[in-house]
Amino acid sequence: MGEIVLAAKCTHVPTMLMSEQDGPVKGKRQAAIDGHLEIAWRAKALGADTVVICDTHWVINAGFHINANHRFRGLFTSNEFPQFIQNMPFDHEGNPALGDAIARAATEAGVYTLAHHLDTLECEYGTLVPMHFMSRAHRMKVVSVAAWCTVHSHDESRVIGEAIRKAVEASDSKVLLVASGSLSHKIWPNRDYAANNGTFTISSEFNRQVDLHVLDMWQRGDHATFLKMLPDYAQFCCGEGSMHDTAMLYGALGWDSYSAKCEVVTPYFPSSGTGQTNVIFPVS
Repeated sequence: MGEIVLAAKCTHVPTMLMSEQDGPVKGKRQAAIDGHLEIAWRAKALGADTVVICDTHWVINAGFHINANHRFRGLFTSNEFPQFIQNMPFDHEGNPALGDAIARAATEAGVYTLAHHLDTLECEYGTLVPMHFMSRAHRMKVVSVAAWCTVHSHDESRVIGEAIRKAVEASDSKVLLVASGSLSHKIWPNRDYAANNGTFTISSEFNRQVDLHVLDMWQRGDHATFLKMLPDYAQFCCGEGSMHDTAMLYGALGWDSYSAKCEVVTPYFPSSGTGQTNVIFPVS
């Protein structure tokens, strides 16, 4: 019988890659990189063989979709920030059986979901950036779930999370579940970016304060209250991908019955106007 052994909310900012290159960002994102490594080390210690990543950079406009290919290999250049992520090599084994099982479980629960086995369906950097660092500490099979959901409800994404858990428990896999996305996500307007040192600042003090309050709630285990505010938080603080990754995470963990105290492994930091962190959600 399989199980989700660990869960996390993770940043995937491109400046993590730039932090390891010569230039003005060199070394500036080491705490975020260390957070990814810490999560992977803990997953390894718990026996995880697969990571399921809910990716807020994979945009979908109808249904839900899972990249369940047998292998992900190539060079990735971001079409969003080609000056930041260029020719990043990746090579990860997939877990097609688990990806297919998640799609079946979600569809049976009333949320139409397709799993795909296509070499031409590329992973987005919400999957590839975390794996770029986590794979240094622990090689895992990868399943990528689309979580930039444009016409979907959080309730549907909750069902996707429940389907992830059901499929995992019916498998022989031990899984690290990652919600890959920011907290608030109001990127600086283009004209204001340079003037406000955009790489290292947040665009809204209101967003910063709400982000910090959310982290406090997570650390206290007050997830039931957080879920009541999730729709407004996602809307008014511009949550990345409308925070469907977070809804999927909570669906897999039991939604408002989840009460574990989270651990912040990367202190909160601003990036290009957004609020970022790495947080472990313990699974008992």
